[in-house]
Amino acid sequence: MEQVQTADREAGQDVTNCFVIDGRSSRFTVRAFATGLLSAMGHNPTISIRDFSGEIRFNPDKLEAGAFRLAVRAASLGIQDDISSNDRREMERVMNEEVLETAKFPEIVYEASRIAVTRLGDALYAASLDGALSLHGVVHNEPITARVTCMGAMLRASGDLSLSQSAYNIKPVSVAGGALKVKDELKLSFEIVARKPT
Repeated sequence: MEQVQTADREAGQDVTNCFVIDGRSSRFTVRAFATGLLSAMGHNPTISIRDFSGEIRFNPDKLEAGAFRLAVRAASLGIQDDISSNDRREMERVMNEEVLETAKFPEIVYEASRIAVTRLGDALYAASLDGALSLHGVVHNEPITARVTCMGAMLRASGDLSLSQSAYNIKPVSVAGGALKVKDELKLSFEIVARKPT
């Protein structure tokens, strides 16, 4: 493998290739897990993130990546599972009003100014992002590792990470007096497509 190089926007390095996230071609989901006495009667909801945008600067020839920013409209999260429309509306209401408090915290932002890149093969790379997540009024460092494919004007990055709701002052959903509730840990998966502006 080639030597890893790290680019930092603040250091003023020349990273000229800008890729803008294509939200329509990208996929970003959150998986929650039920627990409690009645968890066998519940299900593990999958939540889709429908409205997000951002950009990254990446130069595959020099193995350099500049700052990455991803912004999510918090109210755009929706239940993806095949459930009744009434259940879906109620779960999304609870998620927006009681869990994420989207009226108070309308945006979720992830920013990484330092990204280490390693070449794995032809047009295939590993990227390690040292970034911060701003969620529910709290900011925490959240490192992310992604597999990246770069082919000309298109970049595709995929990976997953785990988040603790309590770390962001979010109280996991609990119903039936706590007999059915959602675990603190959430699993996020992403496949992001980004393109050079035309």
